[in-house]
Amino acid sequence: MDDDVQLTTHNVRELTEEESSQLAMDTVLLTPFKRQKLEKEAKKNWDLFYKRNTTKFFKDRHWTTREFKELCSEDNKNSNVSSKRYMLEVGCGVGNAVFPLIEEGCQLYIYACDFSPRAIDFVKSNRLYDEAKCHAFVCDITCDDLTLSIPAATINIATLIFVLSAITPQKMSAAIANIGKVMATGGTLLFRDYGIYDHAMLRFSRGHKIDDNFYVRQDGTMAYFFSEEATRKLFIGEGFEVVTCEYVYRQTVNKKENLSVPRVFLQGKFKKL
Repeated sequence: MDDDVQLTTHNVRELTEEESSQLAMDTVLLTPFKRQKLEKEAKKNWDLFYKRNTTKFFKDRHWTTREFKELCSEDNKNSNVSSKRYMLEVGCGVGNAVFPLIEEGCQLYIYACDFSPRAIDFVKSNRLYDEAKCHAFVCDITCDDLTLSIPAATINIATLIFVLSAITPQKMSAAIANIGKVMATGGTLLFRDYGIYDHAMLRFSRGHKIDDNFYVRQDGTMAYFFSEEATRKLFIGEGFEVVTCEYVYRQTVNKKENLSVPRVFLQGKFKKL
């Protein structure tokens, strides 16, 4: 599978007639009981995900420094300790973004948290894990106070990369507000997640829809698909200024099978006011 050159735009992807019809017909939502059960069992479902897949499901995210120059520019790589900045990675998983940053010599002290205790255990067992460079801890960012683990107003860079989509929309504002408590004024929050009408959204069969743009996978984990407008409002409402916010379009191509899959992500940078 190969990706072609990505395109960034403010325009929503145009659906085919077949895709529009498919979405229009998917109107049956999960019952309130099933939805409450999913929310209640969210931590267990993610823990089971990492039990099944261990550290082998996600690839290391070496692309983050290409997309977000703030993370590791040549100017701050391997610089003096006195210039070290503080970073928070929310939803760190097994460290697929943390450890590439450490390997590249980025001058960051990284706080890394995740919903899943098993994921944090994998992070701490990695040969590159060093408390002098990073600190990993379990946290539900929708309700656990981050200031209990990180001094208030100290984080220069926070990342939300394919994390917010796993949270029920009603709790997203609380999560962002929680992150804001530990961010320094002028700090940058880097965001990337699934965009509306991404191929993954269109693959859901009937019976998996929780709400508008919100679905549940077979393993019980949830996935929300973001529009640019809603995302801007979400961050502005929690004290952030929009620096950039736009769709990223990629085309995943399988030449052997002659398949072309449209991927849509939403990417943004938000400044803490």
